[in-house]
Amino acid sequence: MGSIQEDYTLSEAQKAHFLEHGYVKIPQCFTREQATKFTEGMWTRLGMSPTDKSTWTKEKTNMPYHYHVPVSEFSPKAWSAMGQLLGGVDRISEKPGFRGWSDGFIVNLGRDGYKAEDELNLRSLDNWHNDGDFFVHFLDSPEQALLVIPLWSDIEHKGGGTAVCSDGIKYIAKHLYDHPEGTTPWMRSVNDPSHSAYEGRDFWSEIAWNSSKTRDESFHEVTGQVGDVFLLHPLMLHSASKNLLRVPRIITNPPVSLKEPFCLDREDPSQYSLVELKTLKDLGMPDGLKGWKITGPRRDWISQRIRRQEEERTKEVERLKSK
Repeated sequence: MGSIQEDYTLSEAQKAHFLEHGYVKIPQCFTREQATKFTEGMWTRLGMSPTDKSTWTKEKTNMPYHYHVPVSEFSPKAWSAMGQLLGGVDRISEKPGFRGWSDGFIVNLGRDGYKAEDELNLRSLDNWHNDGDFFVHFLDSPEQALLVIPLWSDIEHKGGGTAVCSDGIKYIAKHLYDHPEGTTPWMRSVNDPSHSAYEGRDFWSEIAWNSSKTRDESFHEVTGQVGDVFLLHPLMLHSASKNLLRVPRIITNPPVSLKEPFCLDREDPSQYSLVELKTLKDLGMPDGLKGWKITGPRRDWISQRIRRQEEERTKEVERLKSK
């Protein structure tokens, strides 16, 4: 499975865009043929028909995964770009799940009543968050080193493309800086006795909905063609959007993990990765965090989503067997 371009180097303009906005679009990282083969069986797994909207019984589905493909083989172009943002592919975890892309598709089909002429107000969306519901969060956490969004379908404006708010990074980074003890995936201090049951989005909604904190121009839609890949800062504030066009939107958001935590206080500034530089820039501490360190243990977290997807995986296997 070859990619369109085996050797790829981020341009200075792309690097500058990442440092300013916290994301970069890498065009045509895999072919339509690759995407067709990779998404084969998706509709059977969903129990829906791609041509019969009456079967589209759920607006958004986060599907469980069944297998991974190595990014370095499936899309060397994306793999190269990921490495350049992280300071080299040698810093990426050796665990296959964090060096690969899975078939855990995120499908947005819209809902009855949506119309293309409806207004789409990104700020008012109600799903704002940053990723990583499988570990306790610290400012330097290695588990979610990038937010990666491969496009398995074409996505136009109002077509359900992920909404991002680049101004949100600085507020999330400052919150984690102020909580070296660690937070739950929902940004509650692990020292909060009620933290284990809470899975709300109040922290992020207050940032996105507050025009005194986030500028209108900091909101963007992830749109593009099959094969495009968006690489986002791990603390990017983002939300599922509304698919007003009702054209199936298919993405994944595979996490990329590092072997070691991000280092935000390097003796040699030339060794900072672009992700680390963006974090420091948004914190207003471009020279590094002198003396900051975590005070709690790094550990996994089991969210309700993970439990639900384990149940759904069993159902999908049965559908595939009965096909």
